[in-house]
Amino acid sequence: MTIYLDCAATTPIDPRVREEVVHHLDEVGNAGSRTHEYGLRARAVVERARDHVAAVAGASRGDVIFTSGATEANNLALTGLAEHGVSIGRRHIISTQIEHHAVLEPLAALSRRGFDVELIGPDQSGCVLAAAVERALRPDTLLVSVMHVNNETGIVQPIDEVLARLERSDVWIHVDAAQSYGKEIVTLRNPRIDLMSLSGHKIYAPIGVGALIARKRRGQRPPLSPVLHGGGHERGLRPGTLPVALIAGLGKAAELALEESEARERRCRDFRHRLLEGLTPLDPVINGDPARSVSHIVNLSIPGVDAETAIEAWQDLVAIAHGAACTSQTYTCSHVLSAMGLDQWRQDGALRLSWSHATEMPDLSAMVEAIARTGASDRAYSREPA
Repeated sequence: MTIYLDCAATTPIDPRVREEVVHHLDEVGNAGSRTHEYGLRARAVVERARDHVAAVAGASRGDVIFTSGATEANNLALTGLAEHGVSIGRRHIISTQIEHHAVLEPLAALSRRGFDVELIGPDQSGCVLAAAVERALRPDTLLVSVMHVNNETGIVQPIDEVLARLERSDVWIHVDAAQSYGKEIVTLRNPRIDLMSLSGHKIYAPIGVGALIARKRRGQRPPLSPVLHGGGHERGLRPGTLPVALIAGLGKAAELALEESEARERRCRDFRHRLLEGLTPLDPVINGDPARSVSHIVNLSIPGVDAETAIEAWQDLVAIAHGAACTSQTYTCSHVLSAMGLDQWRQDGALRLSWSHATEMPDLSAMVEAIARTGASDRAYSREPA
């Protein structure tokens, strides 16, 4: 059986979450209908889910804006602030070179609209320095957007330090928490995070639902404008009928993530240790600082083996990713590993393995043997830069 090791792309649905979704698929009612019990019941389901989603981040019910996922939430957070930025003469935005394309592309669109977007690079550990973010601040800075956990390397960015350094600044702060929401909980509860994006399908809920958490600061919410128009849902920021069943699933997944976070973390840490120990004969090189990595993602390169060769050798054993799943159809060099300045052989051979607390351990001996059969030791591959 092929073991699924691509949970950073999407996670399997938790059976308890699936049960919640299916139950509400059988219930009729539009959460926007307030004149009868069907609509009121649907609204109650949505608000209960809103409570669970907020609780993970230490936020309040009113802070949660449901979206189709983190990509839409990122767009709403970034482009939703543009109108305000123009009105107050602040067009400078700070972000990083290692963001997901769901952040980089909205930022590129803002740049075409006249915003000055400054992207901070990482060091070879895969980490962006908080001091570099602070140094980039200007009087006309509108927004700082830094992801919490990188989707390719699993490296945790120094959000706590960034928040501490920007404590006295009035800039808006956005965190793409797609890979950390429900997993790296403590940092995301910092009230200095104004805007936080999350996706249900990263925490064992269905694809197609997520949220933007928009916290109040000194009694005022971030001055967002809608990106889409056509209805007054979600405080006027998102048109369209709310998908009650999907939202119920997200709420259940958030509830379980909070209740089981410590146990899940232990299992993922144990899985990581056993996985890397079993692959030791291949002499894998981890891309990014292992001490800063989350427990459920590892990005590694095997000397003498390019990524496509490894994926083909392991196709009957494990399902893994070459770079980020969202851009894998291009098979271009990872912008993250390139920004880290890694040797070309490490970029060409980079493999992302990611798992969950419920993932079965693959046959590690078979994985080692499969690579050996590729004749990797005979390849003219070097660890030295070209």
